[in-house]
Amino acid sequence: MSTVSTHVFHRHLQRTPPTAVSGKGVYLTDAQGKTYIDASGGAAVSCLGHGHPDVLAAMHAQIDKLAYAHTSFFTTEVAEGLADKLIQSAPQGMSHVYFVSGGSEAMEATLKMARQYFVEIGQPQRQHFIARKQSYHGNTLGALAIGGNQWRREPFAPILMPVTHVSPCYPYREQQAGETPEKYGQRLALELEQAILAKGADQVMAFIAETVGGATAGVLAPVPGYFKAVREVCDRYGVLLILDEVMCGMGRTGTLHACEQEGVVPDLLAVAKGLGGGYQPIGAVLAQARIVDAMREGSGFFQHGHTYLGHAVACAAALAVQQVFERDNLMAQVRARGDFLQNLMHSAWDEHPHVGDIRGRGLFWGIELVQDRGLKTPFDPARRLHARIKQEAMARGLMVYPMGGTVDGQYGDHVLLAPPFIASETELTLVIDRLSSAMDAAISAV
Repeated sequence: MSTVSTHVFHRHLQRTPPTAVSGKGVYLTDAQGKTYIDASGGAAVSCLGHGHPDVLAAMHAQIDKLAYAHTSFFTTEVAEGLADKLIQSAPQGMSHVYFVSGGSEAMEATLKMARQYFVEIGQPQRQHFIARKQSYHGNTLGALAIGGNQWRREPFAPILMPVTHVSPCYPYREQQAGETPEKYGQRLALELEQAILAKGADQVMAFIAETVGGATAGVLAPVPGYFKAVREVCDRYGVLLILDEVMCGMGRTGTLHACEQEGVVPDLLAVAKGLGGGYQPIGAVLAQARIVDAMREGSGFFQHGHTYLGHAVACAAALAVQQVFERDNLMAQVRARGDFLQNLMHSAWDEHPHVGDIRGRGLFWGIELVQDRGLKTPFDPARRLHARIKQEAMARGLMVYPMGGTVDGQYGDHVLLAPPFIASETELTLVIDRLSSAMDAAISAV
């Protein structure tokens, strides 16, 4: 990190990051000519890597035709085309797509959709959300409130709406000895049911969860049957199920929507990152027909909006990304490359004294690091192991996504991997080699 003067309000105000000047495939290059393997897709965004010619061509063509038209006046052909494409492959019953500019906006929209839905159908007393500890749903105030990332929440806690948080699906630490995965999932569903009843069965609007947990706890995949049990609880009390697939969706786990692997259909589904692959800011909410119908037959509109909804160039980029997915059969490639990456990780770290857990699906993986493997004891958070790993990885020309607070918001460190779907086996092997070196150097320094 350099210390040059800057007028950009950077995330970190005591140092300025390297300047990225170009990108091609899985690589980014900085102003000094150093290249980095983008093994986290930025933040699980760059699913097609950088500089994909088909996406760039689609964006150029759209800019030449029409860059922007405000949605209070017009729709556009490209927005209609992208919505048609997404509904064709959407979970059963989804009828409409609401376009936004990113994941936080998508989650904000789901909260307002849920509230307005119950107002429209004559249940305005429903005004409470239930979500999970150690979750992350975005940085706007509504999304931050439902999220369980304590580090991000803490400074703003006094201005967040009250939300009930139940346990995450975290088998490495919370599945009991002798408890089967299925029984563990049932126990979590019972905890949700008790939380609904504690608030009042007619008071809760929605239960919100990442289908596969993302950045906060390092890729928590649900145990078998968990989401089916959750869906049954929600249906029992008329509570909506909102699934956040901003990070884990759009092919990241090996199917277009992660919920396909769980055999459940949500009422509202938020997507973003892999939707447009980082080529333009875009996110979306896929909504069940009955939710849209309630608004259409009631007030006649959704009382929400942003300036850049359905931005034509963003929609063109996203449509091109989705077309490449289909044409190049990338879901099958994600599964195959994911199996290859999983084998690499287990070969490298199954016997590593400080790797407690390796977990994930497709090309979405987390590595949880521990001081003591037998006791699952985290490292002292004051040592900031995750930050050291990022620094060591960058020095080796590798971008990964480490975070702290894995266990409870304070203790624990993990590294998240989310390489582009186009990554080759040779490139994935290089990722694990560089990450192994970076992890060992960081651990030895603490």
